[in-house]
Amino acid sequence: MSFLRRVAGRSLRDRVRSSVTREELGVEPLLLRIERSQLRWLGHLFRMPPGRLPREVFQACPTGRRPRGRPRTRWRDYVSRLAWERLRDPPGRAGGSVWGHIQNTQVYISIMFGNIMGP
Repeated sequence: MSFLRRVAGRSLRDRVRSSVTREELGVEPLLLRIERSQLRWLGHLFRMPPGRLPREVFQACPTGRRPRGRPRTRWRDYVSRLAWERLRDPPGRAGGSVWGHIQNTQVYISIMFGNIMGP
């Protein structure tokens, strides 16, 4: 953010919000950029041929005991929630705008039901 502030000719003493500076310079929010890149990587994962290491790691199902307490959010769960929020259509609805288009694909099955890129 300090770089954007410098580009805009401001300092912290000007007391201008970072969101205002980003809007003026036309820079997208960082969180939006990160989410877009994660969804892009998910698409790459699903298109990878069998045997590629990233795909194998994504398919792996570790065994053993988990630590006490609330389970940590898995990347797979986070990305499926993100995809659902971005598409803004409930997955159970047949014929929905985007969900109806991808309902029968491997991506939908693997994201929603955890059957990750079956055999």
